[in-house]
Amino acid sequence: MNRNAMLRTGFAVFAVVAAWVLFFGLPRWYSAQKAATVAAAGASAAATPAQTAVRKITATLFYVSNDGVTLTPAQREVPFSTNVAEQARAIIAAQLEPAPPLVSAIPPDTKLREVFVTERGDAFVDLSGEIASKHPGGSLDEIFTVYTLVNALTVNLPAIKRVQILVDGKEVDTLAGHVDLRHPLAKSLDWLVHDSH
Repeated sequence: MNRNAMLRTGFAVFAVVAAWVLFFGLPRWYSAQKAATVAAAGASAAATPAQTAVRKITATLFYVSNDGVTLTPAQREVPFSTNVAEQARAIIAAQLEPAPPLVSAIPPDTKLREVFVTERGDAFVDLSGEIASKHPGGSLDEIFTVYTLVNALTVNLPAIKRVQILVDGKEVDTLAGHVDLRHPLAKSLDWLVHDSH
């Protein structure tokens, strides 16, 4: 067999092998890879709800009672965090949300800007200006607003001993002229509804 014939034969064998790979081998391999990818994606999708399910804790939040002269506690689920400041944020965020039919002591449209917690257990809750500008006024209403926030943190988080309310990142003397906010305030359950039984 001369060299040209050998080259032609080699080329023919190469062409047959290449054609087989191109038309049979690659499609089978691609189909197998695609099936494996789809199966993995399906397994991942099936696992996602369990993986993305947010752990929750039950927190005690506070609302104005039906008689309007006390605060009443209510249990609400909030996202869990091992970080005290993040847990405090979650609790305050839940406290700011409307919870019909319960009546909130927090003025509407008030937003949480940030929560800072010091090593000695003082929490600083920074709220948007609506906490003051949309406050209805009156000493009892102001007490309810302040102690809703103070108690929400001090009752649920033993690491937090006192709470100071800030407005738009600044210290304020008061929200509506009655409660001194120049220093952090400790928990006070004096305004909670007490069961007479």
